[in-house]
Formats: sequence, C-alpha cells, structure tokens
Amino acid sequence: MAELDWSDLRYALAVGHAGSLGAAARRLGVNATTVLRRLDALEARLGARLFDRSRRGYVPTDAGRLVIEQARRMADQADEIERRVLGRDRELTGLLRVTTAFVIMEHLLPHPLAAFARDYPGIEVEVVENAFLVDLSRRHADQAQTWARLEADVALRMSTHVAEHLVGRQLGTTQCRAYALRGGAGLPQSVQPLETLVREVPWVAFERDAHARVYDRWMRSQLAQARVRVRVDIFNAMAAMLRTGVGIGVLPTFMAARHPELVPVSDPIPELSVPVWMLTHPDLRQTARVRAFMQHVGDAVAARLATVPPDH
Repeated sequence: MAELDWSDLRYALAVGHAGSLGAAARRLGVNATTVLRRLDALEARLGARLFDRSRRGYVPTDAGRLVIEQARRMADQADEIERRVLGRDRELTGLLRVTTAFVIMEHLLPHPLAAFARDYPGIEVEVVENAFLVDLSRRHADQAQTWARLEADVALRMSTHVAEHLVGRQLGTTQCRAYALRGGAGLPQSVQPLETLVREVPWVAFERDAHARVYDRWMRSQLAQARVRVRVDIFNAMAAMLRTGVGIGVLPTFMAARHPELVPVSDPIPELSVPVWMLTHPDLRQTARVRAFMQHVGDAVAARLATVPPDH
C-alpha cells in the first residue's frame, strides 16, 4: 500500500465533521470536487470505503470512523507541537493575532493598542473583529490550501462564560442601560422604570432569532411585548439607529462618551452586566509577546472600564 498522505486524512476528517462534501469544502477553503477527488484517492489507497453516501449525507463506515479518529489525534498532536514551539518563543518580535468584537475594537482597544505598538515596535499586532469566542487551540486551512495557521493568540471578549481550557483574567465588567436621542420627539429624556419603557416606548432591538449573547436572550424575553421598530445585529448599528430618534435601545455604558447626543433613560440593567475577559491558550501564555500584550493592554483596558462614569 502506498504511503498515506496527511493532507488526504485532513479531507476525510473534514467530511467526517461536516457530514457533506459542500460543508467540508467550505471548512477547508476548497471546492467540493477537490474534496471528492481527495476522498476517492484515500479510499483507493486504503482499499476500503470510508463513507456511505445517503440522503442524510456522508456517514462514516467502521473503517471511516477508525480513520477519522486517528486523523483527529494526528491533528491534535500537530496543534500541540506548534503551540509548544510558539510557547517557547521569548522574543518581543513577530506577529500577534488578537480576536475581539467590533464594539471593543472601536471603544476600548484603540488607545491601549496604539500605546502598545509604540512601546513594542518589533511586534506586529493583527486584530480580527470577530463577535464569537474562538477556540485558540484549533486551526483552519487558509484559502491557498497551505498548512493550517493559528486563528488567534489572544482573545478579548465580553462573555459570561469562557472555555475551560483557556487562561487569562477578567479585566472588568460592562454595564448596560437603555438610551434615547437627546431631545428626541416622543422619547423619554430621564431615567424611567424599565417596565414603563417596555410598555410605552418604541424600541430598537437585536435580531429576532439571535440567541448567542446574553443581550439577545434578554431582548427575546423582555421585549416580547414591546413595540420594536427596527432590529440590528451589533451595538454599533444600535447606536446609529438610536441617533435617528426612531426608538430607544440598550448600549454598554462605555459607549456613552462617544455618543453625547444620547441620554440614558434606564438604570443599569443587572441582567446585562457582562465580564470582559482577556484570554489565551495555556501553551502560549509564556510567549514573550503574548505575555507583554496581556499585561500592558490588559491593564489599560481594565483601567478604562474602571473609570466609566456611573451616570453614563
């Protein structure tokens, strides 16, 4: 039997995870024809059928389950090798990839990031604005089909839950209030009971089917009977709509300084108090550039959160 090609095993692993050629192709950044060709080649090399094709998709055979399990172990071992090598890096140089949400990038990160860039000119920071917490131990294949690359070194997140395998610290807690356009016709201009606002005032809300964030779940339950005029997907879009005076909506209080045209019309909402975390993978925490970033930028963001005025 010809020697197995690890890249072929990656295709089998992707099909096993995704359950179809199309989904596996999207995961790998290739087209479905390529996935089928590589899968056929692997089956021919092994002399065994790895998947049963049915209307439900690609279902692993006994041989397929064995190959998928071994390929998963190989992928995890490759990940561990790369993380451990990176973890031994003690130079304050190189690329540092940070993943965060758009609202954090716009309101909490610019000045700390700029200060870090000036103090550590040998470190190139790449920020990926991604609203969902990334598993820093996993990889994905890039569009050029080269060896998979690290998704992120550090994550800066607003979240009530963090993955147990990540390490880091809580930088502070965000508070949220309802805001209205200052002087907006028909809109409250002072703090009102939340029950009154839900009953009597039009709202800007998040997407109806969104459920991943604590804000989504709160709006689904609290605003079920409210007059919702517009729905958006992120806080920056929320602020843009509130500036039109179409209704009131919820924002983190750290956004208020950039939006003096908005006035708070509720007290801080306890259910929407969310921790801000800075996280990395345990194998990367001793890397010099990761350690420096988490210390210097983490301290600056923590100080920013601690100085948000309570009346905002």
